[in-house]
Amino acid sequence: MPNQTIQDRVLKVIATSKRIPIESIGPESSFESLGIDSLDRLNILFDLESEFEIEIDDEQAKQVQNIHEMIEGVTHLVEAKTSSSPPE
Repeated sequence: MPNQTIQDRVLKVIATSKRIPIESIGPESSFESLGIDSLDRLNILFDLESEFEIEIDDEQAKQVQNIHEMIEGVTHLVEAKTSSSPPE
């Protein structure tokens, strides 16, 4: 599991949330092409927050226009969380 990239995990969350084959989702996919509406996006954000144990800002989330931007945003939040957490 740890060898999965953030991108792989984001795509898996989207596929699971929307019940669509993961093969049909790529970083270049748009929300429209996947049939993702605003309610779906909200559900996906909740799923991503629990998957990565991060907090996604609502205003920033509204700016996200496609899967690539979603992956970049999650990556940024995960890296920020990792760098700010104290070493064990």
